[in-house]
Amino acid sequence: MAAPSTAPQRIVVENAAIATVDADDTGYASGHLVVAGNRIESVGPGSAPGDLANVVRRIDAAGHLVTPGLVNTHHHFYQWITRGLATDHNLFDWLVALYPAWARIDERMVRAAARGSLAMMARGGVTTAADHHYIHPVGSGDLSGAVIGAAAETGVRLTLARGSMDRGEKDGGLPPDFAVETTEGALAATEETVKRHHDASPDAMVQVAVAPCSPFSVSTELLRESAALARRLGVRLHTHGSETAEEEKFCHELFGMGPTDYFESTGFLGEDVWMAHCVHMNDSDIAAFARTRTGVAHCPSSNARLAAGIARVPDMLAAGVPVGLGVDGTASNESGELHTELRNALLVNRLGVHREAALSARQALRLGTHGGARVLGRADDTGSLEAGKLADFVLWRIDGLGHSTIADPVAALVLGAAAPVTASFVNGRQIVENGRLLTVDEDAVAREARTEARRLARVAARP
Repeated sequence: MAAPSTAPQRIVVENAAIATVDADDTGYASGHLVVAGNRIESVGPGSAPGDLANVVRRIDAAGHLVTPGLVNTHHHFYQWITRGLATDHNLFDWLVALYPAWARIDERMVRAAARGSLAMMARGGVTTAADHHYIHPVGSGDLSGAVIGAAAETGVRLTLARGSMDRGEKDGGLPPDFAVETTEGALAATEETVKRHHDASPDAMVQVAVAPCSPFSVSTELLRESAALARRLGVRLHTHGSETAEEEKFCHELFGMGPTDYFESTGFLGEDVWMAHCVHMNDSDIAAFARTRTGVAHCPSSNARLAAGIARVPDMLAAGVPVGLGVDGTASNESGELHTELRNALLVNRLGVHREAALSARQALRLGTHGGARVLGRADDTGSLEAGKLADFVLWRIDGLGHSTIADPVAALVLGAAAPVTASFVNGRQIVENGRLLTVDEDAVAREARTEARRLARVAARP
């Protein structure tokens, strides 16, 4: 009797336009993609080889563009249940308005919010997402576990940036004092989260980063000790940086220097670090990021929503700074989707000094895929369609009413209306089909999130 075959099962995608987002931006007007197990086996022009064994599925993707899965480098999942509030505020006023509600979150609320955030992103082509969760009220339960559980249910690859705050109002910070942790408590809880949940393997579904919140909510000691902790544990570092003019003023008044110099003084620059926003960066700041290979999560919609300004993305890219895209929390980007950021990144940056030369459609796609993977330290295994990389990819329908007359498939995706997602795969597993999630009940997710949003509103209204 013959032994059972141990060869991996294969999925073949054919007849699609393909944007590989490899180093040469290789593209095929009609090509194929072969997946073996959870890895890409081959990608190229024309049809797949006809003699492939163990093919369990063939997908005729005519009329579609195949791209790497989108990589969201910055989000706050818990904000899904506080959308549509403080809609005419700048960052500091917005934070002051919302911190009292956020400080009342608990495990059940965070689970519901994370499921909503992840579901919205996943059905829009996101295959990897970073969640910066920095509010941990006393007695609120296992918030990190709630986020990780929601990602496992949804099927999205997760980087949990375990955040922290220890500078409350009494110490000159923005958060209310009851919303912050002690320095020692934050460091201990962060270390425990890394040891419990971080997976350093190449095909990890969950990784953990050390992520103190921001200069105006974190002490210098917590920043410095967080950098040391992350390097001792071998994980990445994340925070907010240079988001607004008010932050720049705050840093000069409190520390006698701008945000970038302050971060560097605490050991918080390096190729293992990425920062959200980085809107107010001068030439010296950009040079420091390039020299240290510090990454940037560019969040164009949130930056516009909070009137923060236009980040100098073309200058960062020219200098060699790693740049990816971020949704940011849905209390400052109510859509909760990353594919809209491809378009907004291109359009917003063309309003700057570089005008039409600021970004191309392919550069925008690169920001949302390979750029994001590089920022999260995962570019060796995801972010482009190449043999040996993880099978995280999306089939976008571009032959329908909204896209059929746009000459270039990549321009159709970036500049056209939101393209329908016919299929999305993570780790070789399909999680979206015809715009609907296969992993969770979207209607149940929406109901649960609505219930928890209303409960939070009631709790926050209590004296």
